[in-house]
Amino acid sequence: MLVVSNLTKNYGTKSLLSNVNFTVNQGERIGLIGPNGCGKTTLLRIISGAESADSGSVRSFPSDLRIGYLPQGLVVDESETIQSYLDHKIGDIEKLAAQLEQLAGQISTNHEDVELIEAYESMLAQMNILASVSVHPPAVLDALGLGLFDLDTPVRHLSGGQKTRLALAGILLSNPQLLLLDEPTNHLDIDMLKWLEQWLSDYRGAALIVSHDRAFLDNSCTNILEVDPQTKKVRLYEGNYSDYLEQKQAELDKQWQSYSDQQVEISRLKEAAAHVRGLAQFRKGGKADSGDKFAKGFFANRGMETIGRAKHIERRIEKLLTEDHIDKPRQTWQMKIEFDGIAESARDVMVLENLVVGYDPLHPLLEKVSITLKANQRVALIGANGAGKSSLLKTIIGQIPPLAGSFRIGSNVKLGYMAQEQEILEPDDTPLTTLLKWMAQSETEVRSFLSKFLIKGDDVFTPVRSMSFGERARLMLACLVAQGCNFLILDEPINHLDIPARVRFEQALSDYEGTVLAVVHDRYFIQSYASHIWEITGSKIQVIQ
Repeated sequence: MLVVSNLTKNYGTKSLLSNVNFTVNQGERIGLIGPNGCGKTTLLRIISGAESADSGSVRSFPSDLRIGYLPQGLVVDESETIQSYLDHKIGDIEKLAAQLEQLAGQISTNHEDVELIEAYESMLAQMNILASVSVHPPAVLDALGLGLFDLDTPVRHLSGGQKTRLALAGILLSNPQLLLLDEPTNHLDIDMLKWLEQWLSDYRGAALIVSHDRAFLDNSCTNILEVDPQTKKVRLYEGNYSDYLEQKQAELDKQWQSYSDQQVEISRLKEAAAHVRGLAQFRKGGKADSGDKFAKGFFANRGMETIGRAKHIERRIEKLLTEDHIDKPRQTWQMKIEFDGIAESARDVMVLENLVVGYDPLHPLLEKVSITLKANQRVALIGANGAGKSSLLKTIIGQIPPLAGSFRIGSNVKLGYMAQEQEILEPDDTPLTTLLKWMAQSETEVRSFLSKFLIKGDDVFTPVRSMSFGERARLMLACLVAQGCNFLILDEPINHLDIPARVRFEQALSDYEGTVLAVVHDRYFIQSYASHIWEITGSKIQVIQ
């Protein structure tokens, strides 16, 4: 369906993609992975036609391939309603039928009008597409948490996440032959993720999906396409994300073995060369004062032979160090996170007693919640979008007053909060000025600290407003570490982190000696770090683990 050949993209002197080659066949669902900034979004934009490549080609079969593209940060016309937005995406079959009938009448009196005929054929094709849609809009809207809205609701009344889900609904309902989805899971809860996984499983077209959700990649993808930030090329792996990890580990093990074997061989040859040269020196001068001309000539000749052997060994060493050199396997995508100096807190870190959370006393989100969070527990707070997860966290940190009941934080508890929309960062600050507020250290020491979070060089001077979501997330993590918090409240902490950064964050939390309460939808993350799970069902919180 799609063939990408020798595609190259540069930004100024910086190479982003170089000679990228791959194909997408019908029925394939390919997960596009790689660290933030490696070119995944740019690649989708080029395929969709939103951006051009410097060289190479993108060919589709058929040439009029219907592509459904969901970009990051999609801007939806807020003057539209939900209904009008969907009509623009998938069409209104009654309006199309009326327009088609009108065109047919015009053609009956203008048989040779080419423009009318082409318009009729185009509208007829659109009718056929709309008629072939197997999933009705209400079902899709319900699955994506938009079913409670009246279709006349203005788009401007929706939250950012709801607008993204509306855009996803429009793409899915437009019956595309090829889906290009750039991080479609960011605003989906677990039930929505499962629904989308099933939808993709039943989908007969092809899909190229950028996602950092490893469970989603496992459950949805038939192949993994990795962008290598070093070579700027891509490589295709068969199977889902777990299969990809196994293949990458096997490759890494093999490279380490080959590298180790070569280092042993180089050491052996260097020792042999030194030994042979020493022997040659001995033979060259060993009989020099004996007066025996035959012996002197004999040893001189043998010395020349030995020097030749030494030179041969050294040439083999030189070849191993140059053209046959095996690189030491590199550690890629690493973010070093260490939570040091955590003060010990009270045994009961947080106690909720008959707590009522929400904005309207007549319609609270959570009612009579009584639960205790113990020291060192790592709790994942899950539930449907809109159930009250973020509202509970904002109540605990004091942004929203409780409607009734009470809660208390234990003694010697230092709370750190990571907001979902990253609004606690000042847009005009830089990473350097942000950390200097929390760290009484020199600029050099603060820059060294930031480098642990992959904020290096001149990046420390970049205003927050110009940083990517992933970069901001790493900066927020750095702030929490710098403050020495022993109770972390995290609202979707990994939403904008790439897979390697998520893995490192999980490792850091595994070693973290404090207490964590996190709203999270990443099922891999929950499995790897959570000691307990609190699930919001209805207006209650149930401890399910």
